Amino acid sequence: MNFLKTKIDGVIIIEPKVFGDNRGYFMETYNEKEFKANGLDYNFVQDNQSKSKAGVLRGLHFQKTYPQAKLVRVLEGEVFDVCVDLRKGSLTYGKWVGVVLSEENKKQFMIPRGFAHGFVVLSESATFAYKCDEFYHPEDEGGIMWNDSEIGIAWPYKGEPLLSEKDKKHPSLKDSKVEF
Repeated sequence: MNFLKTKIDGVIIIEPKVFGDNRGYFMETYNEKEFKANGLDYNFVQDNQSKSKAGVLRGLHFQKTYPQAKLVRVLEGEVFDVCVDLRKGSLTYGKWVGVVLSEENKKQFMIPRGFAHGFVVLSESATFAYKCDEFYHPEDEGGIMWNDSEIGIAWPYKGEPLLSEKDKKHPSLKDSKVEF
């Protein structure tokens, strides 16, 4: 696996080694030894999966008291995946990193604790999978508006995204006053 640093400390793009032939392919998506050797020492406790249609935007989400680190990837389709730094005192507080994840490029995105996370589906549909190092607590959810002008995420989706009722009501980063 190749572990590619981004402009935000701790946020890593992972390119797996893919072994393919006329039958299909094989790849390792997680190897504890390799992750630890690259400074990613996580104890994953929950796997999640979602399927969404074109234009669905999920996010920007975080848990307040029980923050989660996430290792995310796309099994089918293509998404633009984003994380926003919410770590108190971080030099990159309020900054974002985005990456296209797809069944074709097989990239993964490692998002540490202390970040808001979201994605928009760029293909007809997408199946999204992620590992978390903390259990999900529905009562602990928080969110930031997906189009906060101060954050300035350059979403590549053209048109109005499809949002849940909950995601339509998230405050701006400034109004949320969230920091980890």
